[in-house]
Amino acid sequence: MRVLIADKLPDAFRTQLQESGAVVYVDASLKDQALTEAISEHKPDVIVVRSTKVLAPQIEAGANLQLIVRAGAGVNTIALDVASARGVFVCNCPGMNAVAVAELTFGHILNADRRISDGVAELRAGQWNKGVYSKGAAGLKGRTLGLIGTGSIAKEVAKRARAFDMEVVASSPSFTPARAQAMGVRFAEGAVEVARQSDILSVHCDLSPSTRGLIGRAILEALRPGAIFVNTTRGPVVDEDALLWAIQERGLRAGLDVFCNEPSGKSSPWTHPLAEQASVYGTHHIGASTDQAQEAVAGEALRVILEWQRSGDAPNCVNLCTVTPATHLLVVRHQDKVGVLANVLIVLRENQINVQQMENIVFSGAKAALARIQVDGPVSALALDVLRSAEAVYDAQLVALS
Repeated sequence: MRVLIADKLPDAFRTQLQESGAVVYVDASLKDQALTEAISEHKPDVIVVRSTKVLAPQIEAGANLQLIVRAGAGVNTIALDVASARGVFVCNCPGMNAVAVAELTFGHILNADRRISDGVAELRAGQWNKGVYSKGAAGLKGRTLGLIGTGSIAKEVAKRARAFDMEVVASSPSFTPARAQAMGVRFAEGAVEVARQSDILSVHCDLSPSTRGLIGRAILEALRPGAIFVNTTRGPVVDEDALLWAIQERGLRAGLDVFCNEPSGKSSPWTHPLAEQASVYGTHHIGASTDQAQEAVAGEALRVILEWQRSGDAPNCVNLCTVTPATHLLVVRHQDKVGVLANVLIVLRENQINVQQMENIVFSGAKAALARIQVDGPVSALALDVLRSAEAVYDAQLVALS
């Protein structure tokens, strides 16, 4: 197994892969064309990245590529459609950095309320301004924190909010009152309703076509004037023009770890209309950047790779079909002999029937097995008779899938 690590990960990750027998190539500087060339040269079976983009040119350059592991949760930096079309697994490491992101979220909440970073900047400039910084902080006890998204990070944020004696209200498309009760938060019917109830609103949902621009004017208008807004997920989840309006016209304060069109370099000149606002406190997309989080993510990435190498299964895979075009299930009970299944597949091919999913269950003693084959069309009575007439086949049945 050849593994290309195209991002910065703990040294122990590389060492443990090598101890498993993998040939490992490491170059955290690889981007764009350089990454494409490295993939063509090294022919990896597996690519591991954090923030590095793996797009169509890189995937298409990987003749041997079978698995892409995103050492993190979001997979918006990977061309899922291209990977899926080429049969390449894409796996992530969800929940491993949840505590780190939750901690930064609360750093932003406290900073936005108490203007800590402004005070530090003035002290460093030689200014003592207690009169300014002793006013305008509402405090957190008894205030309502709204969460849009209810995954691992949101749960960690809610846990910390309770330690501050805050009320928490949350919503997500799959959220239910029962789940809200189990999470220890109030249930709200939709993001606008969460915003309407909140003094502080924090976003914790993945970037997808359905969440791009989710935080728009309707949600921001529902917030109380002077509310705090925090985004530690992905920049494009927010309509930045709408947020700028809310900051300028409704007095919102914002803590933002992410922006649209973030620079890719480690140190790059960069300006942004939001970052220039006095009531916006920005950080450099560092939510998951703690030693604890990176070790946890690396451990999960290692587990994914080794399990895939051992069994062929890809844990945390995000690009497998949840609903296939299969319309029927063909069940073939047969002797566990060489060539039996090959003959079944030949019959299906001759009848222009495509296999969608297939499993073969072997019984104790390895004398008999049961093949369960999902197919994209009905198998004719004649074809079933051909299958049943095979010497090593006991029976073949067809079941319509509902």
